[in-house]
Amino acid sequence: MKTRILIVDQEEEFTAKLQAELEKKGSEVFVAVEKLKAQEIVRTGKPQLIVLGAIKPRGDAFKLHQWLKKTPATSNLPIVVVDVPPEKQSVSGWRRDEGLRLDVEDYFYRPLKLSVLVSVIEKLLDKATRKIRVLVADDHAVVREGICALVNLQKDMLIVGEATDGQDAIEKTLQLMPNVVLMDIVMPVLNGIEAMKQITSKCKDVKVLVLSQYDDEGNITASKQAGAFDFIPKKSVSTELLEAIRMAC
Repeated sequence: MKTRILIVDQEEEFTAKLQAELEKKGSEVFVAVEKLKAQEIVRTGKPQLIVLGAIKPRGDAFKLHQWLKKTPATSNLPIVVVDVPPEKQSVSGWRRDEGLRLDVEDYFYRPLKLSVLVSVIEKLLDKATRKIRVLVADDHAVVREGICALVNLQKDMLIVGEATDGQDAIEKTLQLMPNVVLMDIVMPVLNGIEAMKQITSKCKDVKVLVLSQYDDEGNITASKQAGAFDFIPKKSVSTELLEAIRMAC
């Protein structure tokens, strides 16, 4: 699928050149020259990144930025600001006090090389659209289903497989190369601790999160010694689990 980018700027030459470069890279590009149109595109086009330049009246770009950050659906949307040249900032572009309150991924002044800007945009899009690949290892089908349902609701996560025992977890990890393995401890064939030792030794980039109802000090210590990134009690499966998955990556 094409990545979707919104450019908000009134300088026609700049937007045309940037749009052409981004479309060469395979992105679908929207352009708006004022705040209300930009908001409409955000609602309907659902861009994955915004290049926020200078628009009139002065101050509307900052108001758009504030609206994006206060709206839950767009609060985490990557934003790159491209301001006017420093010598023009006294009469146009972003005011100094606005710049101090910005929450953006990068900030540029014109003139700048489009190749530099496009490179930054590509890296941000890769990060924004990349999903954390998760393997769930648990011998109870109901538990696996519940975890998979929770994880699949997250826009930045993807269940790539399920394992029913420790040996199956090792084989699925080697086959599917997930970013994170959610590992139960008590499982048939091979327990989670022994499976984790093999996974962490064979797959250095894979993080294992232990997810167990047996959250006593002995199991926590054994898990850490086996290479666990974190230990999550099953009773805490919700926000704590999701935060741990994201922290692992």
